[in-house]
Amino acid sequence: MSNDTAPEPAQQPPGTGPTAELPAAVQRLWGDAAPRRRGPKPALSAAQIVQAAMDLADAEGLAAVSMARVAEAVGYTPMALYRHVAGKDELLVLMSDAVARDLPDIPAGTDWRAGLEAWTRAQIDMGLDRPWFLDLPLSAVLPGPNRLRGLDQAFGVLRPVDLPADEKLAIIGLLAQHVLGEARVHIESHRGAVQQVRRAAGLPEGTPESELDPAAIEAADPYSDFETVLARYAEPTRYPHLFEAFSTWTGPVEVSPVADDITFGISVVLDGVEAYLRRRGAIPDDES
Repeated sequence: MSNDTAPEPAQQPPGTGPTAELPAAVQRLWGDAAPRRRGPKPALSAAQIVQAAMDLADAEGLAAVSMARVAEAVGYTPMALYRHVAGKDELLVLMSDAVARDLPDIPAGTDWRAGLEAWTRAQIDMGLDRPWFLDLPLSAVLPGPNRLRGLDQAFGVLRPVDLPADEKLAIIGLLAQHVLGEARVHIESHRGAVQQVRRAAGLPEGTPESELDPAAIEAADPYSDFETVLARYAEPTRYPHLFEAFSTWTGPVEVSPVADDITFGISVVLDGVEAYLRRRGAIPDDES
């Protein structure tokens, strides 16, 4: 037998090869099935449409995004948009991937824990910077090239960890769920505070946040004094365990080992991940 014989291609599970049927929106994310129309190539592009939609969402929220408003922003008729985007549902899919393009790179050589902390924090910051992302339906958050780049980075920091791919993916998924929960609490509480400040000042619903007092917004945060509420109102007969815990509480400790509640949450979750990795023998006992 000749040494030049080419190796046989690796076998792929059924339904996962190049001919596997994927949702049309996923194919279009990857440029495989863009809407086709006859006629000369127009100056407008899908990227321009998506950017205009994101700018509109940044300024006015996701509810302001419509094909008509986006068409107005790019200076075309709504029908012209359909040469590049199948409709609003697909536009939301494209936006959900485009928003991930600005996620920072994790420096090469970062250890697994610091890398996952940076990855998780960057995802939360992305949500806080663009709150409309949390308003997207889950059906719009599909695996496009930008989102897969972020996933690839997470796998990169987990490369030294001795776990199979599916377990690594499960860990990243756990962190992604934490991102959604953490970001939503901050975004919704901030929105509630802004709305309360508007009402208290007798201002119209659409008054920009930039015209409001930042100190008043911070004070109106419904969770800003949650511990104080517990300490004051958790009386012993109805809430014995809360009373016991907070009866001697004197307020937040300024020398807390964590900088803020976001860092605290990530740290606790990663403590659990680390304990799991040690139990699985995926990292040496002397490695953190």
